[in-house]
Amino acid sequence: MRQSSLIATIAAFAIAATGAVSAAALMVGRIERTSQREIDTLFLEGGLDWASVSVDGLQVRLSGTAPDEATRFQALSLAGNVVDATRVIDGMEVTSPDPIQPPEFSIEILRNADGVSLIGLVPDAMDREAVSDLLQEIAGRAQVTDLLESADYPVPEGWGPAMTYSLEALARLPRSKISVSPGSVEITAISDSADQRRALQEALRAEVPDSVTLTLDISAPRPVITPFTLRFLMDEDGGRFDACSAHTEDGRARILAAAAAAGLQGTATCTLGLGVPSPRWPDAVTAGIDAVARLNGGTLSFSDADVSLTAPVGTDQTTFDTVVGELEAALPEVFSLDAVLPTPPENDGAGNDAGDVRPEFVATLSPEGLLQLRGRVNDARLREAVESFARARFSTAEVRGTMRTAEDLPMGWSGRVFSGLEALSNLTNGALVVQPENITVRGDTDNPDARAEIARILGDQLGASANITINVTYHEVEEPEETLPTPEECVDAINAILAARKITFAPGSADIDSAARVSIDRIAEVMEDCTAVPMEIGGHTDSQGREAMNLGLSQRRAEAVLEALMARRVLTANLTARGYGEEQPIADNGSEEGREENRRIEFTLRLREEDVAEATEDDETAEAETDATDESADDAAASDEADAEADADAAAPEEDTDAAADEADEEVSEDDAPDTETLPVDPDMPTTPPVRRPEDIAE
Repeated sequence: MRQSSLIATIAAFAIAATGAVSAAALMVGRIERTSQREIDTLFLEGGLDWASVSVDGLQVRLSGTAPDEATRFQALSLAGNVVDATRVIDGMEVTSPDPIQPPEFSIEILRNADGVSLIGLVPDAMDREAVSDLLQEIAGRAQVTDLLESADYPVPEGWGPAMTYSLEALARLPRSKISVSPGSVEITAISDSADQRRALQEALRAEVPDSVTLTLDISAPRPVITPFTLRFLMDEDGGRFDACSAHTEDGRARILAAAAAAGLQGTATCTLGLGVPSPRWPDAVTAGIDAVARLNGGTLSFSDADVSLTAPVGTDQTTFDTVVGELEAALPEVFSLDAVLPTPPENDGAGNDAGDVRPEFVATLSPEGLLQLRGRVNDARLREAVESFARARFSTAEVRGTMRTAEDLPMGWSGRVFSGLEALSNLTNGALVVQPENITVRGDTDNPDARAEIARILGDQLGASANITINVTYHEVEEPEETLPTPEECVDAINAILAARKITFAPGSADIDSAARVSIDRIAEVMEDCTAVPMEIGGHTDSQGREAMNLGLSQRRAEAVLEALMARRVLTANLTARGYGEEQPIADNGSEEGREENRRIEFTLRLREEDVAEATEDDETAEAETDATDESADDAAASDEADAEADADAAAPEEDTDAAADEADEEVSEDDAPDTETLPVDPDMPTTPPVRRPEDIAE
């Protein structure tokens, strides 16, 4: 009985345990599902779709790759809000961070009358001391302010060429801002004149390295135009400007558009300048050009606010009056108009105009520089004044005067003569014709602004209504070819630089001192015109230390200079480096001063192999010609001797024939004997030096 009761108790406990385990398993499964569902929901709401959640009993395992550490911590925090943080197992990874990118290196260089300033970020490897020395040399006595910061990162590609070019450009531009970045240079500068701006633009664009992108903006102050002049002509060949001035870009565009509509031939431009008499200058000019077009020809002249309109000969009076009236109404208030309708010249019935007898003054300037003056002047005093004025204006020309005096010349004749000569001085060759009704200037010039300058001179001194004819042709002058220096001049120029500032090295080293880089920069400039000259870079030391050590050190130093020039884009095909050690002193090694002089770099001319071969060939040719001449002389002497013997034989008796024959045999026998005589050596005879090849030097 007791045994069965025990079994029943055990069975009851087993059933109860089984039920408890089942209930616990159900409970754990429910907790797992609930925890995973809640955590997944939070991750989706938080945008953490990269994370995976797995629940094992009461433990929650998180896995996946987080984009950064902050996002990983966010996932842990969200899971910790659902279950106890101690039950969260972190199996997540974090994406490897991108390598730190190097900074963007750049420099802003400002230069003005106060000095030079630098601001920006540069690589640590840049030799700031050498740059500072060069900038101080450019600035002169002005101050150099260095506000640069540096970073220890590799020098980016294109930084060196851009930096070198910017410093070269800065030396040309006293008022400028230069922005430098790897492979790019931006220059903003102010020039003194338009001509200087053109020259600077050409030079800077020609020198920019291929690896550098250049942005160039050079401005020039506008010139003061006095008087503010414009002259427009129209004839059967179309319209043209003798002079054109404007004060704004918009005004210039309007004037040129009006001229094109009126029949302008070819291209034209207007000079932008200061001194305009009225802001409404374009309105006045376009109205005047329109009037010329309506008259189908004529001449329009502006000299400040004075306007002159000359109609073509034969223009209908009614048309002339209508056009002039409308132009007067269209001109702004400050402008005054003088309109002229020329009358046809009278004819004497024989085809000759009455004007053929009018006085005139003529000046001709030849291309050779001969100025001839002829025609009429008022009196002897004016004749002397005209010749003196001509010699002053044409200082390089020979002046010859054959002028005649006349008392009945028109009023203002002398002023017309002097104004015409001043206008003629703008030509390289040409002629001036002064007549009572007209002044004509024609010829050639190498100044593109000569036509406008002539119109300005005559309009200012004779008035806008003066009848002027300008026929000037511009011929562009070809720039002379640059003459390259001789090899000797190249070597002398480089050694002069070294004499002023030696190339120095760290003690016992081939590392060039930073202070010597200025000398190397100057040598590189000289080498631009001397790349074809074969030169040797010689390294020399003092006698301190072992001879073999000094020889090796001098070789390394010479090679260091060669490499420094190569780094400055110098073509080094014709340069060789050789160390001489202590074998060629130029001063006493017994004193510190002497040893300092002996420690040096020297440039010398080097004979190329083809030059030596050519010299050897010339010597051999000369020697062969000398031998040929000597042989010819010997043959001639032998021939003369043979002829003399023949004559003697003919005159001798027959019994002497055998004796002569025996004697001849003896001579032949002696000639057949070998010649063992040694010729003396001439101590003054030049010898050809052995050729030293680059590989021999290297060995």
